Amino acid sequence: MRNTGLRRPLGTIIKKYWFFYMLVLPGFAVLLLFNYVPMYGLLLAFKDWNLTKGVWGSPWTSMRGFKYFLSFLTDPYFWRVMRNTIVINLYNLAFGFTFTIFLALMINEMRSQRLKRTVQTAVYLPYFLSWIIFAGLVNAFLDPQTGLINNVIVLLGGSPVRFLTDNRYFQPVVVITNTIKESGYESILYLAAIAGISPELYESAKVDGGNRLHMILHIILPHITPTIAVLLLLRVSRLLASNFEQIYNLYSPMVFDTGDTAATYIYRVGLEQSQYSLSTALNLFTNILGLLLLLVTNKLVERRNFEGIL
Repeated sequence: MRNTGLRRPLGTIIKKYWFFYMLVLPGFAVLLLFNYVPMYGLLLAFKDWNLTKGVWGSPWTSMRGFKYFLSFLTDPYFWRVMRNTIVINLYNLAFGFTFTIFLALMINEMRSQRLKRTVQTAVYLPYFLSWIIFAGLVNAFLDPQTGLINNVIVLLGGSPVRFLTDNRYFQPVVVITNTIKESGYESILYLAAIAGISPELYESAKVDGGNRLHMILHIILPHITPTIAVLLLLRVSRLLASNFEQIYNLYSPMVFDTGDTAATYIYRVGLEQSQYSLSTALNLFTNILGLLLLLVTNKLVERRNFEGIL
């Protein structure tokens, strides 16, 4: 027999929890206005944009609406841009992601609370700076004439290095600066997960003769693995969406061969060259690929008996 006693009219539920719905309403409105309403513009990827006719009135493209997709898929420069995007983000995944875990473990192992707070503040601070400010600091430190890094190189007998205008060095600079700026935020999440581990586990390990390395390997890492899995999924979802603010504020035409990414290419095509239909098609293509990567990775994570994000 079905239990209908637990069912209540929607109006009753809203009346009872109206305050919580009011709290959610502003965030929901912003999400709807800035994330879902603009999806109407995706039609531009399949239309020849005409300013006077608008999005809906512009004519559909030839080749069954896939004119602009075929246009960039047959462009060799597009594939170079995609290669740069994937390479930079794979480096970020291999080095930045692992460094963040290492950083959180090292901060957790500090015994001095004063030193621990100082280090935490130092690694968190760059995250709260905009990329415009942070890129200005990077340019100042790496300046071939007056930069601190090049001054040290000259004192050691070397020659100044043009880090930001040499294709050999630009990608490593991007990966290192991104790690410095972003690692503090993710380390907070790992430290929060570590703080939730029961102290009894550490005490049991001490009784069994375990040292700090044993505790890290057999207690801490297994307990923060779900957090690692979630952050890995978020990183993978951004594999084809490189940090536009970072690249745009650091690169120049001299490093387009290794520094031009999908985000900066879409910006130039769309806003500087006014090819709105082509830039929309590019953006839609990269986002669909990112979604597919996320779905595949999420499925692999779930097969390892971890909770995914979908």
